[in-house]
Amino acid sequence: MQAFLEKLNPVQREAATIIDGPVMIVAGAGSGKTRVLTFRTAYIIAQGKRPESILALTFTNKAAQEMRARITELVGPESKSIWMGTFHSLFARILRFEAEHLGYERNFSIYDSDDSLQMIKSIMNSLNISMQQFPPQGIRSRISSAKNQMISAKALKSSALDPLIERTAAVFEEYERRLKLNNAMDFDDLLLKPLELFQKHKEILERYQWRFRYIMVDEYQDTNRVQYKLIKEIAALGRNICVVGDDAQSIYAFRGADIRNILDFERDYPDARVFRLEQNYRSTKMILAAADSVIKNNVDQIRKTLWTENTEGELITLTVCDDDREEGYKIVQKIEEETRRRKLDLKDFAVLYRTNAQSRSIEDALRRNSIPYIIVGGVAFYKRKEIKDVLAYLRVIANQKDAESILRIINYPARGIGEKTVEAVQAFAKAERLQLFDALTSEKLSSVLNERMANAVRGFGALLQKYIALKESVNVSELARALVDDLGILRQFKDENTIESLARRENVLELLSALTEFNDLHPDAGLDGFLEEVSLVSDVDQAEFGRNAVTIMTLHAAKGLEFPVVFIAGLEEGLFPLSNSLLERKELEEERRLFYVGITRAMNKLYLMYALSRYRFGEFSYSVKSRFLDEIDEPLLVTEGSSRFSALARSQAAPNSYAAPKPRVRQQKSVDDTAKYFADTMPDYENESQLGKRQNHRVGSRVVHDAFGKGKIVAIDGRGDNARATVEFDSVGRKNLMLKFANLKSA
Repeated sequence: MQAFLEKLNPVQREAATIIDGPVMIVAGAGSGKTRVLTFRTAYIIAQGKRPESILALTFTNKAAQEMRARITELVGPESKSIWMGTFHSLFARILRFEAEHLGYERNFSIYDSDDSLQMIKSIMNSLNISMQQFPPQGIRSRISSAKNQMISAKALKSSALDPLIERTAAVFEEYERRLKLNNAMDFDDLLLKPLELFQKHKEILERYQWRFRYIMVDEYQDTNRVQYKLIKEIAALGRNICVVGDDAQSIYAFRGADIRNILDFERDYPDARVFRLEQNYRSTKMILAAADSVIKNNVDQIRKTLWTENTEGELITLTVCDDDREEGYKIVQKIEEETRRRKLDLKDFAVLYRTNAQSRSIEDALRRNSIPYIIVGGVAFYKRKEIKDVLAYLRVIANQKDAESILRIINYPARGIGEKTVEAVQAFAKAERLQLFDALTSEKLSSVLNERMANAVRGFGALLQKYIALKESVNVSELARALVDDLGILRQFKDENTIESLARRENVLELLSALTEFNDLHPDAGLDGFLEEVSLVSDVDQAEFGRNAVTIMTLHAAKGLEFPVVFIAGLEEGLFPLSNSLLERKELEEERRLFYVGITRAMNKLYLMYALSRYRFGEFSYSVKSRFLDEIDEPLLVTEGSSRFSALARSQAAPNSYAAPKPRVRQQKSVDDTAKYFADTMPDYENESQLGKRQNHRVGSRVVHDAFGKGKIVAIDGRGDNARATVEFDSVGRKNLMLKFANLKSA
C-alpha cells in the first residue's frame, strides 16, 4: 500500500485502490472527489502501469491542471504522459491525428459559439430567413441540441412539423456544408466527429481501446449522450472505467447533460463497484442540514446521507429586501460586517444569482461603495472584439480554407474594402470554383472589380501569404508580434487615445504576452496548438480568483468552487426557480439541484435573499418568495426583514400581543401545484372588461396570437397594465408579451 493513501479516509482509500473493472464513486458535495481521483491516478502509476495508458476526462482545464500538479507531487514527472484534460481538448487532440480519415485536414479551425452564430446569420441572409421572426441564437441553440442528440440535418428536416424546425433544418444543412468547406469544426463536432471516426473505422477504435486501459471521468452527471457513447466505446475492451460524480449536482440539462448517465451506470455495468463519499469536509453542520432538507424533495436521485465533523456553525440568514436595489446594498452591508467580524478578505465572499441580468444592481452597490469585484462569465477575454480580430488573422494563417475568418478581417483594419466588393469577390470565387483565399490573389479579379479595389483585395491576400510563408521559420510569439506591428492596430488604438481604445490596446498586448507564455511552455508547439488551446478556454478557466475582490457569478458558474461566505440572491418565484421550470417535474428538480449546488458552495456562513419587488424585463413587478425557501427546515433559519416586510408582519399580529410562530407542518407539495405561486393575490383590474380579458390567462393556458399563432403561457409577471406573459409559441418559440396589447385569445 502506498504511503500517500494514508491521507484518505477508509471509503476514499478503497475507491482509490480498486482499479480493475467498472467503478462508480458517488461523491457528495465537499466530500473530496478531486482528492480521490488524484490519488487513484497516482496509485495506478505506482502499481507500474504506464501513465500514457490513463485517460482522465475533466470538465474544465483548470481542474485538469490542478490534478496533474498534485499527481506530479505524488509520483513525479512521469505523470506528464497521462492523457488528462477536458473532453473537448482530448478528443480535439485525437482528431488532429485522425482528421484525414473524415475528409478534414489536420489544421482544421475550431469555431466557438460566436463564430457559429456569425455563420448562421450569414446563412439566414443567403436563404432569406427573417431574423426577426426566427432569432439566429435560437436556431444556433436548436442545431447544437440536435447535434448533442445525434440528430442529423437530414433527419431534422424529415421530422419538421412547423416553420421554425423547417427553417432550422435548412440552416443546419448549409451550416454543415460550410463547416466542411472551411475545414472547420464547432464545439459539438469535437465530440461527434470522434464518435463518427470510431464507428466508421473499427481499427482506429481498437487502437485507442488498447492504448487507454484505465479510464476516469470526473463530473459524470454532466455528460451528454455523445460523451456517454464515446466513453462506452473506448472502455468496451478493458472495462477499467471509473466515473465520479454527484447526481444532486446535475445542473446542465440546457447544455445537453443527461442525468440518466449516472443514474443508469449500474444498469450499464451490473458488476460495478459503487462507493459513496458521504463525509463533507467543506461546510458547517447547519449548511449541510439545509442542503439536505432541500435535495430530499427530488424524486430522481441516488440516495446518500452527507455528514460532517465540522462545527455546528451559525444559523442561515434569510434576508428579505424591499427591492433589488436594497438587495444590493444589504449584500454590501453584510460584506462589511463580516470582514470586520471574521477578519476575512474580500476574496472570501461570493454572490451567486440565477441569471446574468441580476448582476446589475449588485454591481451598482459594490461600485458605489468602492468594493472591488470580479465577474465570472462576463465578456471573456478571448471573446472581445479586438482579440477575436487578431485571432482571425492567425486562424487564416493556420488554415487558409477558413472563409469565415477571412470575411471577418478582410476590411480590418480599414482598407477600403466595402460590402459590395466582398460580395463580388465571393461571387467570383464561386464562379471560378476557387477557395475564397485563392480568389484574393487571383489576377482575374480585375474582371469583376475596378483596379483600385482589385489591388486592395490583392494587397490583403499578399499580407496573409507573407505570414503563411513566415510561420514555418519563426515561433508563434514572433509571428504574432510581427503581424500586429504590420497591421498597425496598437498605434491606431494609441492615437485614438480614448479610455476604450487604450483598454483594447492593453488587451492586444495581453494576447501577445499569452503567446509568449505559450511559446515558453510549449517550445515545440506551433500555431495550431495555440489556437486550439485558446478556443477551448472556459469562463471559469479565465477567472482571476487570486485577486482580493468579491466574486459575483451565476449559480451554474459556481459549481466546483467554495467560499467562506456565500450570498444567494433573488430567491423568488419566476426567477429561482425560473418560470419555465415550474410545469415539468424534471425541470423543477434541476432547479432544486442548482439551489443545492449554491448552498453547498458555502463553508462557514450562508445568506439567502429575496426582494418583495424588482424590475424585470424593464417593468416593475411584485415578487413571491421561492418555494425552495419553504423546503429548508425552519429551525435552521433566522429571518431579517425589510421595513416593509416587518410592517406587514406586525400588521398580522393582534395589537399589544406577541404572535408566536405557528409550527409548520411539512407536506410533500404537488409538482403541478403552480397556482399557489402564480395566483395574483392582489388583483388590480380597473374594470370588468379588463377582468374579462385576463380571466383565462393562466400559466399553462393554450392561447392564440394574431401574428405568432398558437402557444402556451409558461409565466405571468406583474399586474394591471404592467402584466406580462411569457408564451412558448409552436412556430416561433418563446416571446414576452404585454397582456394589455397582446390580444391573446383562448385556443
